[in-house]
Amino acid sequence: MKKILSLALVLVMLLSFAACGSKTEPAAASKDVKLGFIFLHDENSTYDLNFMNGAKEACAALGLSEDQYMFRTNIPEGQECYDAACELADAGCNIIFADSFGHEDYLIQAAKEFPEVQFCHATGTKAHTEGLSNYHNAFAAIYEGRYLAGVVAGLKLNEMIENGAFTAEEAKMGYVGAFTYAEVQSGYTSFFLGAKSVCPTVTMDVTFTGSWYDETAEKEAANRLIGNGAKLISQHADSMGAPTACETAGVPNVSYNGSTVAACPNTFLVSSRINWAPYYEYVVNCVKNGEAIPADWTGTIASGSVVLTDINEAACAAGTAEKLAEVKADIESGKLHVFDVSTFTVEGKTLDSYMADVDTDPDYTPDTEVVENGYFNESAKRSAPYFNVGIDGINLLDTAF
Repeated sequence: MKKILSLALVLVMLLSFAACGSKTEPAAASKDVKLGFIFLHDENSTYDLNFMNGAKEACAALGLSEDQYMFRTNIPEGQECYDAACELADAGCNIIFADSFGHEDYLIQAAKEFPEVQFCHATGTKAHTEGLSNYHNAFAAIYEGRYLAGVVAGLKLNEMIENGAFTAEEAKMGYVGAFTYAEVQSGYTSFFLGAKSVCPTVTMDVTFTGSWYDETAEKEAANRLIGNGAKLISQHADSMGAPTACETAGVPNVSYNGSTVAACPNTFLVSSRINWAPYYEYVVNCVKNGEAIPADWTGTIASGSVVLTDINEAACAAGTAEKLAEVKADIESGKLHVFDVSTFTVEGKTLDSYMADVDTDPDYTPDTEVVENGYFNESAKRSAPYFNVGIDGINLLDTAF
């Protein structure tokens, strides 16, 4: 029987759901809040399902009854989002959350029309420049989780090299991305750097699908990467397309937003995800206590907002759990910074300065210095990622999206 090695004893903090403003015991039911949730897709999307699970967990912890929260699924990144936000506000929701980048402008439009309602948007970039007291952005330092997942991948590559499956020079990974946004680029770069930290010869090909959820395109992208020599695949896309392609081909896979071990018992290694429950709880507690919600909120490993699944003992390299505990401790202590500029180069040179587009404008004008104290300081100037540097060792097969 295949087993999953629990990290509970080794990575207890990594799996903790403790958070700023949350409690270990369910809160007493709050009668003065009603929550509305807007999701891009439904439960078939691993991305949206992760948000849904976080919402249900938070509502249970807060003691909310089922009539105190409402879900709206399959809401496109268009006028439909504004309509859904208005419907939720009219239905009595005084806190409304949306989960996709393209929802932002429509949520801001609704926030201006309903000043008494708090609107909270995951992955957005404009709250700190819009200056609305009832509109907020949130994200998490998921690059920390992706770096840890990359360490798992690098250890697996080392094991395959040691077993003679291929040479160190042939240690190439593949990555299925949705779009070329900074969020995706930050993710695949941190994953690559995690793998490179233990497998220094690794390289990586990246391809894009132009969609957050397209199972056929994601499967085809994974197969393309495998055909191009990738020995291991990861993704920032929301379907089971890439994981199932890997299981069929017998290629190790690092998924995103949840374990795929049930469908891919032979190839699934680990998955990182954002746990949104801490943020949901934090916002509700702010509203209950009459406290201001920050324009930008960034969850971390320490707040329980960045987590890994259990590793798959049947597929991972020996010693993986122990190495993860070591690296995690270094991240939490500040000893290790994911984007330490001494660990990568850009066109053969060290990145000693970088102006990022933090204050978003239509031309994506660089406006803020983000290399500080020897590392690219991701998600410090705003919650949403702004790392969009092309580093050596990563090859983009296409940039159409």
